[in-house]
Amino acid sequence: MKYLVMIQGTQADYEGMRGKESPGSPNWNPEQLQSMYAFMGELNNDLAESGEMVDAQGLAEPARTRSVGLGTDGKPVITDGPYGETKEVLAGYWVLECENVERVTEIAERILQCPGPEGMTVYPVVIRPILDGAGDV
Repeated sequence: MKYLVMIQGTQADYEGMRGKESPGSPNWNPEQLQSMYAFMGELNNDLAESGEMVDAQGLAEPARTRSVGLGTDGKPVITDGPYGETKEVLAGYWVLECENVERVTEIAERILQCPGPEGMTVYPVVIRPILDGAGDV
């Protein structure tokens, strides 16, 4: 079965990685960034070698996103940012093909071990099965 494994973040988290500290989003130094990138690289290599990796991507910061919806008049309304009501957004994802939900849960637990600066917010890893047909609903 395929699973979408998602990690979250905020604009403040992205800014912390660039050196701008805020509450819950500390400043990352170059060594901490390198440790995080090395951790993610090793994880991705292991998933590719096991044949479970279908795709994985990190996503641009919320400040670089746009939302397009319909206004009450039926015309498009374009706003900056993905959501108006929330700070947390999808920061990255993996599409994995795993034998069962227990295996993908093990991978999510490993993702939670990603290194970072003291005081950083650790968001839950979200796992969603990917439906492979209309009969799955």
